[in-house]
Amino acid sequence: MTKKELIWREILFQAIEKKKFEFTQKDLAEKFSFSLSTVFNALKVPRDSGAIKVTGRNFSVIDAEKFLYIWATQRNLEKEIIYQTYIPVPVQKIEGQMPAEIIFGGASAYVLRHKDAPADYAKVYVYADEKNLKEIRKRFPETKGEANLFILKSDPLLSRFGNITPDVQIFVDLWNMKDWYAKDFLN
Repeated sequence: MTKKELIWREILFQAIEKKKFEFTQKDLAEKFSFSLSTVFNALKVPRDSGAIKVTGRNFSVIDAEKFLYIWATQRNLEKEIIYQTYIPVPVQKIEGQMPAEIIFGGASAYVLRHKDAPADYAKVYVYADEKNLKEIRKRFPETKGEANLFILKSDPLLSRFGNITPDVQIFVDLWNMKDWYAKDFLN
């Protein structure tokens, strides 16, 4: 993910899941070890669209839903794929064979977090560090067929959410999936 997306995920996570709506650019810059100009530039699109309001030293999230849709439309999930393959078993079996170091995304994350599946799903998306890719390839060797396992490159801050992506990231990832059932999960 880009630095901008890391900043957006943090703001949206805090606003939607923690109900914290006020931030300072300085605090975000320190938290991520980014420059103030990086944070300032990341806020340009949500500021211009009215999703956030900047005042003096801080800014507030005014419309978290609009902000979430901004991220969802700018996310490029396919660019994050570092490995994909077809595994001829049910998705639950694929999920059960994952190494402990991965972080579930997409429909798998939704089901694990909310204990509900609004639709059947046929693909597993997980985030992993490239150092864990060798173990994943060993467990899930490359085979022919339409891919149903997608390994996405994890960012260094994702692990702080545990082994499941936060709801805001589940939403933007599902938004970017072409599968028919993604819409059922989004609803």
